[in-house]
Amino acid sequence: MKYVDEFRDAEKAKSLIHEIRLLAKSIPIAKERPIAIMEVCGGHTHSIFRYGLEGMLPKEIELVHGPGCPVCVLPMGRVDDCVSVAKRPEVIFTTFGDAMRVPGSKGSLLQAKADGADVRMVYSPMDALALAKKNPDREVVFFAIGFETTVPSTALTVLQAKADGIRNFSLFCNHITIVPTIKAILDSPDLQLDGFLGPGHVSMVIGTRPYEFVSTYYKRPMVVAGFEPLDVLQSIWMVLKQIQEGRAEIENQYARIVPEDGNSPALAAVSEVYELREFFEWRGLGSIDHSGLKVREKYAEFDAELKFKMPNIKIADPKSCQCGEVLKGVIKPWQCKVFGSACTPETPLGALMVSSEGACAAYYQYGGVKKYEAAS
Repeated sequence: MKYVDEFRDAEKAKSLIHEIRLLAKSIPIAKERPIAIMEVCGGHTHSIFRYGLEGMLPKEIELVHGPGCPVCVLPMGRVDDCVSVAKRPEVIFTTFGDAMRVPGSKGSLLQAKADGADVRMVYSPMDALALAKKNPDREVVFFAIGFETTVPSTALTVLQAKADGIRNFSLFCNHITIVPTIKAILDSPDLQLDGFLGPGHVSMVIGTRPYEFVSTYYKRPMVVAGFEPLDVLQSIWMVLKQIQEGRAEIENQYARIVPEDGNSPALAAVSEVYELREFFEWRGLGSIDHSGLKVREKYAEFDAELKFKMPNIKIADPKSCQCGEVLKGVIKPWQCKVFGSACTPETPLGALMVSSEGACAAYYQYGGVKKYEAAS
């Protein structure tokens, strides 16, 4: 296939769904409980709801929405750190748009902007570096956030800043890594998963080899999936086929984009600029060892955590918000007590309602809120 609309062909989708139904019914465990497949990536969650795929699947299959939205897993304390830096008079704080509304315990970056802080939305870290060049009398901080998908761009920006001799630019690094996250999910005692849809964008960078522990150690199948409707449906079929045949392998449905060994130049830049943190706090998941990145000492001049004093305090989520349970797949978004009432995209209590890739926002936008209110 060459064009996007070919990956959205309704007749091909019907054929795939028919095959999925037949395959699901042939798997013995489906007679006892639904086959649980987690899509790790928030981009997949968005696609699933945008195209109504979950409603097309048979009752034998349950999709579990994982923690693959980096904005959604940012703990409140880190947001408070952002706000504290953004409020400094000498700082221009730059960020991607969806991170501006993530709530901390003392408000969001958007609220800080309304209160007078110089917070600006940018489309890339290079935009932030350009601002630093234009404003040599100000400190420009870029809110570096995301899984391995966005890490190369911030690494290359640091290398460019170093080469250009820019001293008024720094990163507040909140980059996270996917492999420890999946391991933490698999080690969770309250979650039964039968297979995974692997993240497509992350895998463009790291390849498919890093996931081999999922099949070899945990004996679960994973299929790295694309983001169009037929990509997702074919990947679900591939997971089911592995389960039916008693296999646990890492397969690559998104081979048109994802190389087995990843992107070597991108990985080299990441390795040059970053190293693993000993531990990193995730909203809803707690501390996960070696799951976050920090700037290496040789590039310390670009590390905002060293350049500015921050509160660095752990803040618990509001008790009414059940983002943690949703992130781990223990409950569905509409089962949260405040979903669609106190917590909406306009007035989010939890981060999962902020980003378009968050499970709660996807349910709210595409799932039909009234239906879920009636169900509860």
